[in-house]
Amino acid sequence: MSDLNIRISGRAGRITFNRPRALNALSHRMALDLHAALEQWRDDPDIALVIIDAEGEKAFCAGGDIAAVYRAGVEGDHQVGRDFFRDEYRMNAAIADYPKPIVAFMQGFVMGGGVGVAGHASHRIVGDTTQIAMPEAGIGLIPDVGGTWLLGRAPGRIGEYLALTCGRIRAGDAIHAGFADCYLPEAEWPALISLLEQGGDVPRGIGLTPPPASLATRDLSAFGERNLSDIIVALERIGDEEALKPIRRNSPLSMAAGLAMVRAARGDRRMQESLSREYRFTWRATEHSDFLEGVRAQIIDKDRDPQWSADPSEIHVQELLSPLGENELRWKEKL
Repeated sequence: MSDLNIRISGRAGRITFNRPRALNALSHRMALDLHAALEQWRDDPDIALVIIDAEGEKAFCAGGDIAAVYRAGVEGDHQVGRDFFRDEYRMNAAIADYPKPIVAFMQGFVMGGGVGVAGHASHRIVGDTTQIAMPEAGIGLIPDVGGTWLLGRAPGRIGEYLALTCGRIRAGDAIHAGFADCYLPEAEWPALISLLEQGGDVPRGIGLTPPPASLATRDLSAFGERNLSDIIVALERIGDEEALKPIRRNSPLSMAAGLAMVRAARGDRRMQESLSREYRFTWRATEHSDFLEGVRAQIIDKDRDPQWSADPSEIHVQELLSPLGENELRWKEKL
């Protein structure tokens, strides 16, 4: 059985994540197949819109399937990761720029690579089980898959807060932060999907009043400080242990780089600029960051005790984000 169920139903192209036991983790092959399906339907007059959903109640997609990237990196082969991130980011950009509506139904965990799929769709629907996060700093990476673009456009300092703490947000906060568009209880999703398949149009005014957004009233001014060290001092001054606990646990390099990238993304005009900056870090990640150690601790050995050792200095962050020359991420409209 395929990890993606790709088919046509009525006037809709349908893409369904089909790895519920793996929390629908996105593999390299899945990223390529998803992108290929979008390209196939792009100019098909019989396809009016695309619906992306997932099997299982626990997760839409809990992140990228990076075990192969880890294994290759440990053996000194850094190209496996570079190829995966390159093709994944091109798929993310194709979703963001797609000429037809893409409707994503996000239940359960929507993290990392899952945000890269659903977070850039034109219509992003969340429900009562939705939990969205960019948890990369916990595995020694940075918010990628266009995550810095989304975080950079969140109101106030929500972007910095989510990047550094890897905080999970539910429906109300997801809409407030710009990661989703409307709230609809999961029990009502099948009826809406059927309507979309039959009519080929996204009705106006879909969704109900979302739950309250707790982040709308939370004081996040400390996350506006100049750098990571100053943010930590400000949080300690006000005694925000809820934020300090994950920050003390996450990779210092990943947080320093993520902070710089979220802020840089605020000046980007297209998501591709943010993705290209993210690729500069991930191209180097298996060789010059905490990524392999983070994956070992959280995913492979699962001891949850990463020994961070990468240099978090501003100079090293600048080196990791410097242009890649001939290896820069190139964009192409069609496969």
